[in-house]
Amino acid sequence: MAQSAPSFKALMQSPTMLLAFGFGSGLAPKGPGTAGTLLGMLLFVPLLLCNETVALILFLVGLLFGSWICGRASEQLGVHDHGGIVWDEFVGIWLVLLTLPDQSWGYWLLAFAAFRVFDIAKPWPIRWADQRVTGGFGIMLDDILAALFAIGFIWATTMSLNLLF
Repeated sequence: MAQSAPSFKALMQSPTMLLAFGFGSGLAPKGPGTAGTLLGMLLFVPLLLCNETVALILFLVGLLFGSWICGRASEQLGVHDHGGIVWDEFVGIWLVLLTLPDQSWGYWLLAFAAFRVFDIAKPWPIRWADQRVTGGFGIMLDDILAALFAIGFIWATTMSLNLLF
């Protein structure tokens, strides 16, 4: 039987659950994925501006351990890809932010919007991966694919606009 979301107090007692629930952002009553994406972005942008190498390392570590973090939280909750598990949104938006043509407010807003659109709409093959790939890897995979779609959209848009102007 699936469990409801843990309390913030319960998150504070488990580092894995605290990370999986995005430091509590996944407890948002409406749009936990959007809240997780926003917090992930707000935490990552200053680091990215200060030291791109450290930001890249954080992304790689987050990606490497993300399957385990998400899988472990999913097992503890008794439900695959609980809506409050937002570590995958953290890592997904980090990937988009790392690959932007420029680090600016306009691109950050575009990154946020594009990532959320692709993560929510889940066009093929994102929806396929979300429905068929299980475990922590499956939880992470659909957000990595959404990030890749967002990156493609941002770069295609940028290149098209550069050709026009």
